[in-house]
Amino acid sequence: MTRIVFLDRETIGPDIELTRPSAEHEWVEYASTRPEDVAERLQGATIAVTNKVPIRRDSLEKLTDLKFVTVAATGYDVIDIEAFRERGIPVSNVRGYAENTVPDHAMAMILALSRSLPGYRQDVIDGAWQKSGQFCFFNHPIFDLAGRKLGILGEGVIGQGVAKRAAAFGMSVMFAAHKGVSGMGPLYTPFDEVIETADVLTLHAPLTPQTKNMIAMPEFRRMKKKPLIVNTSRGGLVDEADLVQALEEGLIAGLGFDVLTREPPAPDNPLLKVLSRPNVIVTPHVAWASNEAQSEVWRQVVDSIDRFVAGEPVRRVV
Repeated sequence: MTRIVFLDRETIGPDIELTRPSAEHEWVEYASTRPEDVAERLQGATIAVTNKVPIRRDSLEKLTDLKFVTVAATGYDVIDIEAFRERGIPVSNVRGYAENTVPDHAMAMILALSRSLPGYRQDVIDGAWQKSGQFCFFNHPIFDLAGRKLGILGEGVIGQGVAKRAAAFGMSVMFAAHKGVSGMGPLYTPFDEVIETADVLTLHAPLTPQTKNMIAMPEFRRMKKKPLIVNTSRGGLVDEADLVQALEEGLIAGLGFDVLTREPPAPDNPLLKVLSRPNVIVTPHVAWASNEAQSEVWRQVVDSIDRFVAGEPVRRVV
């Protein structure tokens, strides 16, 4: 019988119903799995499901029964691609599920920061408005999005989704390719120009050696508009220590981050020191996680398993 092991069930929300593959199988799932336990837990497994648990060469060498891995995410850096390729074991991932949920989250952050909602909410909680004696209470900056320039770093489906939403608010949208890339044609604005002229910057790029820390202190010092910085893509695209320094020096107006270099953050992450500021929003990597998006992730996972077991074509990264 086909043995299927899901290594990290808790990476899918508890409200999401996990349907099972249609073929006869034995199902085993774990809430979470430490890297050092992967080989033991996948012993005898024909199919593995993972979201963030890495499956590396040292584990793979002990898994003689493993025939297929499906990743419950688009990013597959948790998989040792070369090791799987050498063994001829196919790996599948999911795609296209986040085309609404991530743009919605990015736009929510942009709106909340432009209206200073975190600060005003806290003022009411603290009683500052009640003590003011005025029908309104001006304690934080507010600006309209209409007429503002939005710089989108990353031109894929999610970046396009943010552009569509921003245009509905009257923003002027600029797309920039990755730092150092040129010759992209008239639909793109040079990276340097976007950095220097945007009122809001939102990141929607993969994390690669070319994009790692593509925004750091040299870029912050060139930001003439003191923009809002939003990242719902990948931790590591922005140097976090430089980001906090830029905030403290007033080089940016605020920040909204859903992704960090290390997740959950280490105690010494510099962003943890500024969480209480009214122009800072940090969310725990949930931009992708609307109920609809999570359900679509799982539908694709189950579909890939059903197709593999039936001997039908499966979308592969290996």
